[in-house]
Formats: sequence, structure tokens, C-alpha cells
Amino acid sequence: MPFPTQNSQPFTRAGVEWLNPNQNGCYGIYRQGSQGILWIYVGKGDLRANLLAHFNGDNPDILRYNPTHYVTEVTAAMDRREKELQIEYKPVANKRIG
Repeated sequence: MPFPTQNSQPFTRAGVEWLNPNQNGCYGIYRQGSQGILWIYVGKGDLRANLLAHFNGDNPDILRYNPTHYVTEVTAAMDRREKELQIEYKPVANKRIG
């Protein structure tokens, strides 16, 4: 089951800083290009903190793919949902899927 329908946000500092702190859930980082969407990474945890950490280069594999956008899903079932989303999107920078 994919992320809920929503407007994606730009993967920029300003695009992430507007998120509320301490909001837990899953997030997907991707690149939108002329050939469609490349899913780069799907993760879980504190949405704002984790996305800012990725933006700042904590995982260089993510930045190597030049991400442009991200989406989020607030959920208490983060472990289950992360696995579902990783299987659905097959992100290229996740070390393991599922």
C-alpha cells in the first residue's frame, strides 16, 4: 500500500523545517525527473529530525542520488509500515528492504 495521497514537499532545509518536531512516522525521499520518480530512501522515526539529518548528509548514499522531494505518513505502526513501503517502492539507498 503506497503513501497516502498528498502534496510532496521539496527536499530542502526550508521544506523540512516546517514539519513539527517530535512527529513520528514514515517518510520517503525521492527524485522527480524527466523519466519519472526514483525512490531513494524510505525510513521511520522522528520525521523532522531524520529528514534534516539526511539533508545534512548523515547518509551520503541518499544525497548521491540528488533527491528533490519527500512525503510523510504519521503513524504509530512505524516498523510494519516502513517494511511495507520499502517493499512497495524498492528505494535504491536502503541497505535492506523488508
